[in-house]
Amino acid sequence: MKKVFVGVIVTLAVVLVFRSCADEREEKSILQENSMLIQTQIDNVSKLIVTEGHFAEVYNYKDSKMLFGPFISAEKKALVVVNADVTIAYDLNQIDFEVDEANKVLRIKSLPEPEVKINPDFEYYDVSSDYLNMFEASDYNKIKKNVKASLMKKVEASSLKTNAQNRLISELQKFYILTSSMGWQLVYKDEVVDQDLSDFFLKD
Repeated sequence: MKKVFVGVIVTLAVVLVFRSCADEREEKSILQENSMLIQTQIDNVSKLIVTEGHFAEVYNYKDSKMLFGPFISAEKKALVVVNADVTIAYDLNQIDFEVDEANKVLRIKSLPEPEVKINPDFEYYDVSSDYLNMFEASDYNKIKKNVKASLMKKVEASSLKTNAQNRLISELQKFYILTSSMGWQLVYKDEVVDQDLSDFFLKD
């Protein structure tokens, strides 16, 4: 009788250990599958988000050189019409992230900075200069530098950057939906992200 009882106890112990190991393997398998799913989702959105805009600028350039004191001056001037295509891009391949299987956390450590590219087309009108103050390569370089600085101010004051940020948030929203559906947490810079992603990703 004792042998039968011991046998039953041993059998139950073996079954419990087997089930425990099976459950552990199943949980580990699910964690790995979830981790791979998150990695796949990140790979799917790892692309270049581009927002485009067009800006125009009319720029008056004038330079005077004083000759023989304040009595005589030599001037050069130009009217410049500029049409510029502007792009703002986020390269999501540059997202710094970590998938923490043990704690079921997707940590986004940092996001890429927006890349602003201005491609201006210059048309010069009414270009004139005195013999003693001729147009030189440095003048054209100065015009290009000043126009690009002016265009950058226009870009900053426009809705182009906001539109680009909204598109970035739309892509990051996919991370939040995925992690929430699997019972994981999305963390950005040590803070747990809730539904209002803009409070986290755009506050820096």
